[in-house]
Amino acid sequence: MHQIELFLKYPNEVQHDWFDKLIENGKNTEWGQKYDYASIKNPDIYKQRVPVSRYEDIQPLIERMRQGEKNLLWPETIKWFAKSSGTTDNKSKFIPISQDTIEECHFKAGKDVLTLYLNNHPDSSLFQGKGLLMGGSQNIQEVNNQSYYEGDLSAILIHNMPYWAQIMRTPSLAIALMDEWESKLQRMAETTLHHNVTSLSGVPSWTLVLLRKVLELSGKKTIPEVWPNLEVFFHGGVSFEPYRHQFLSLIPKSEMQYYQTYNASEGFFGIQDQTGADDMLLMLDYGIYYEFIPMDQLGRPYPQTLTLDEVQTNTHYALVITTNSGLWRYLIGDTIRFTSLRPYRIQVTGRTKNYMNIVGEELMVDNAEKALATACAKTGAAIRDYTAAPLYEENNIRHEWLIEFEKMPDNFEFFAEVFDNALKALNSDYEAKRYHHLVLKPPLIRSMKKGTFYNWMKHNNKLGGQHKVPRLHNSREFVDEILKNSQTTKKNFNF
Repeated sequence: MHQIELFLKYPNEVQHDWFDKLIENGKNTEWGQKYDYASIKNPDIYKQRVPVSRYEDIQPLIERMRQGEKNLLWPETIKWFAKSSGTTDNKSKFIPISQDTIEECHFKAGKDVLTLYLNNHPDSSLFQGKGLLMGGSQNIQEVNNQSYYEGDLSAILIHNMPYWAQIMRTPSLAIALMDEWESKLQRMAETTLHHNVTSLSGVPSWTLVLLRKVLELSGKKTIPEVWPNLEVFFHGGVSFEPYRHQFLSLIPKSEMQYYQTYNASEGFFGIQDQTGADDMLLMLDYGIYYEFIPMDQLGRPYPQTLTLDEVQTNTHYALVITTNSGLWRYLIGDTIRFTSLRPYRIQVTGRTKNYMNIVGEELMVDNAEKALATACAKTGAAIRDYTAAPLYEENNIRHEWLIEFEKMPDNFEFFAEVFDNALKALNSDYEAKRYHHLVLKPPLIRSMKKGTFYNWMKHNNKLGGQHKVPRLHNSREFVDEILKNSQTTKKNFNF
């Protein structure tokens, strides 16, 4: 807690210290020499000289690193690459993970997650049982007689865990790192049934699949019947709100806690520090230097970025990071907003490519999640998964929503109406475009058969790990593919 309190008290000083360390470490790399890091003395020079990069911009260097070349982006030899797609895009990304990042970022964050939780719950029995981690898969590649490793970030971290952490987790490494997802779920459920599981960690959507498998094999109706000492779920990767009702149904335990984290292949960024909060501390001492792009600057060749001391609350920003794995001014594709500046707390609001903006409505994932939660609360519904895209009809434009319900709404027509009105209340741009149906027509909501999204992910070899259903998209690529390979139920509503 002392270390955490240090960056809470001196946030901007801590960020400037990390800026200096990162530039110093990178000055003799190929990238650092290209941009003359030796003469960069402050963040202003850095912003003027070094471009904001996307994966495609540094991919040639990463491919050379995967062939064993050294000192390209970071002075340390990189042997770990987190395989990531971010969505169901077929193109895989290989994010370099240095040993510095493993130790100073991800493992430090793991300790901080426990620290913040236990600080709020000093009577916890967390360490009297085991933590069940939903990890991904890992492959070992041999190149030029040198080993490098690629796989989901979670698998890389599980593989590198110190022994004291390994004995506190379940299932075994052999099962945790299995490739075939459906067999892995079966083995995970079988081997953890009789363990004293006190915590869960993972992406909500895939954790639900595992919990249902556990109930199926155990013959029990609720999770506390299987794991009576379960007390907390550390979740991240996607918004928890669409899944909250399902977790409350499977784990009907008033003292059960839910703690949000914000981690990605590129780094660990945020941890919920208050019980019941819907925001997270921005973690400032993990070897990451932050910049923030206002949304009206996004897409420009040289966007004006803000430093931490320049941000405002309730404004959407695209996140730019410089890390101790050699990601320099890297645009990770997430959008956030600050809920507080003392301390710096954030909410993840979406993806820079995962929103709809066809007629200026600027509909973010955050808007959708909250509106769906409102509609579910007022109609008794529960949602398993969803996606949405624009629908172009003759002289009409509307949003088309494919929703797979865990529990259908009591009144489907009312659900659609509440959802549309909630979006208007949350987003003034959407409300303006929906005014009298002049620009944007009412949404078309399709209720999909159960298993639609799971089968679609399976068809695209995207089961498990960090793969996620794309929520909002300006293209109809995903929606058309899902509709082509599935059938909706009788419930389609277009009011």
